[in-house]
Amino acid sequence: MKVKASARLRSGSRRPRRGTAAGLVLIAAAVAGVLAPAPAHAAPACAATGSAPPVRVAHLPDWVESIAVDERGRMFATAYFTGRVYRIDAPGRTPVPLTGDVGANGGIVVREDGKLLVGTGNDLAHSLTGDAFPSSELLLVDPESGEVGTYASGLGGIDGIALAADGTVYTTTLGGRNIGRVTPDGRVDPAWSKVPQPNGIAVSPDGKQVYVVQTTVAPGLYRIPLDDPARPRRWVSTAPADVLALPDGLTLDSAGRPLVATHGAGQIWRVEDGALCAVESGLHLSTQITYGRGDRGFSAGKLYRSGVDGTIYEVPAGADPHATRAANGPYAG
Repeated sequence: MKVKASARLRSGSRRPRRGTAAGLVLIAAAVAGVLAPAPAHAAPACAATGSAPPVRVAHLPDWVESIAVDERGRMFATAYFTGRVYRIDAPGRTPVPLTGDVGANGGIVVREDGKLLVGTGNDLAHSLTGDAFPSSELLLVDPESGEVGTYASGLGGIDGIALAADGTVYTTTLGGRNIGRVTPDGRVDPAWSKVPQPNGIAVSPDGKQVYVVQTTVAPGLYRIPLDDPARPRRWVSTAPADVLALPDGLTLDSAGRPLVATHGAGQIWRVEDGALCAVESGLHLSTQITYGRGDRGFSAGKLYRSGVDGTIYEVPAGADPHATRAANGPYAG
């Protein structure tokens, strides 16, 4: 796919003015109960989890929307309010802004070649209008230089991103229903499938399904068959008391089991035998979880969590020594 680089990306022209975006997201968060999470029904603890508590490994002065790790063990994060992409070279290191304000307020994944795909338009205005007026862009960011280009356009406000082994990209728009798809040759379908209030997204290990989190109204998890995207199937439902759990980001462990970060419940859920259990609790306002990669830095087998509070935690209870890739897709974070 041809990628068009543009210096104007660094000026923030792809997103609302910072004050506007901040106001919109604060309103959205207040409506959803994110800023003051209501008590949510606690999923039972998973049978086999570690006992060590979460460990703070990094902090950004912003709402961290999404995180991904490359094969060198470096973490990349999208910062909601400033619209920047940050690089963190190792736990304990100071996050470095890789870009200026490029509207990077959505998901982020790492391609096989090491470059980053970053979502834009994850603000209230673009999210609520994204189904009818898909105008958001998927950016391609160089992890070394911070050079930014347009990878694809014409998508709804991009929250979650998943990357399949063949290079196909799938996206979600939280304020709508559409699941977008971008093929390796550049064809964009902003409404490839539909799931209510879609958020976190991942590709199944066999590459035959796409998993999608429904965040509000009736939180749960869907499976979309790649050969029948018009018929997504509800897979896992939360308890009625979990209506304010607000599940968000999604990743997979080495066994292909989905793990889900939650805002209101403050838990990291895992799907086991069609039901939810809690790998960890007490991490309110979580946005994304991802496994590390490589043998240094944010290394393979370790689970990391990001949140609205800007803090990145290692979550020992979710450690998986066989998780050698983060799992929004074979080459994703």
